Amino acid sequence: MQKTLSVIDLSAIRNNAKRIKQLSEGKLFYAVVKADAYGHGAAEVAAEIEDIADGFCVAIVDEGAELRNSGITKPILVLAPPLDFEDVERARFYDLTLSVGDMDSARLAKGCRVHIAVNTGMNRYGCTLSQLAEIVRAVGKENVYGVYSHLYAAEDDAASARQLEIFKRAEELVKRFQPEATAHLSASGGLLRGGDFLCDGVRAGIMLYGYAPKGFKCTGLKKALKVYARLAQKVDFIGGGVGYNRAERRYKKLYTYRLGYADGFSRTVPLGEKTLCMDAFIGCGALDYMPVMTDADEYAARCGTISYEVLCSVTRRSLRIYERTAEI
Repeated sequence: MQKTLSVIDLSAIRNNAKRIKQLSEGKLFYAVVKADAYGHGAAEVAAEIEDIADGFCVAIVDEGAELRNSGITKPILVLAPPLDFEDVERARFYDLTLSVGDMDSARLAKGCRVHIAVNTGMNRYGCTLSQLAEIVRAVGKENVYGVYSHLYAAEDDAASARQLEIFKRAEELVKRFQPEATAHLSASGGLLRGGDFLCDGVRAGIMLYGYAPKGFKCTGLKKALKVYARLAQKVDFIGGGVGYNRAERRYKKLYTYRLGYADGFSRTVPLGEKTLCMDAFIGCGALDYMPVMTDADEYAARCGTISYEVLCSVTRRSLRIYERTAEI
């Protein structure tokens, strides 16, 4: 087996889902399993927590279709708006809920179940308050199942308060047309803010996998993923280099591990003795399986990035092994 080995603790994910449910104070909990559940395996994660989550969020229609094909029956919200009729027809076939945030996507999704995305300051997807009524009419008020937005800096008190204020106005307007629509503003950061930020429901992603978002701490979370590289060869050092690097000292033996930057790890962050090659790195240790990522926050800090990117990357060419280390 030449792939890296990703060991994913389903009991940790289940524990985290229960913690999120507790913090959501009875509000709806949409588990975010986009990007293959941040590299943990969307079908497996969703199956593990379907009895806890009220629904799931994915980025694109293909991800929702994968969940349906794996047997998931709870509501699935696609966060990116449809770009053509193929997106809409596939969403309809797989019983997915679409996001709309402008008149183009609203016209495409007419007759489908939708959540309306509102731009409260992130300036990514979403309509303005002045466009809301027109969009509701375009999709048909009977098809509006939700309204939502996203905090662009959840750790910033003033920015978040301003976004909440705008979103509350959007919620009020949408609920004039459709009182049963679900309003949701918060991902993991807003969830940890609590109070009015909980709205009717929350979308939690990074917390599900054991990490708090930037600027927040949360007790009771368990990290779910560890990645290992397999020993490929023991090498007698004959002088020269260590991979694509000049050796700075003499070695007796070196050990080659089958993991490189093509597996989602950063070439500029040493593993073992020097920088990574595309498909391997060289170390002094002699473990059959070398742990290379056990804490995404820690590894992200070394890479100059965030845990989200690390988690989505490091299982790219991996064999996933699922385990349960505790009673659930």
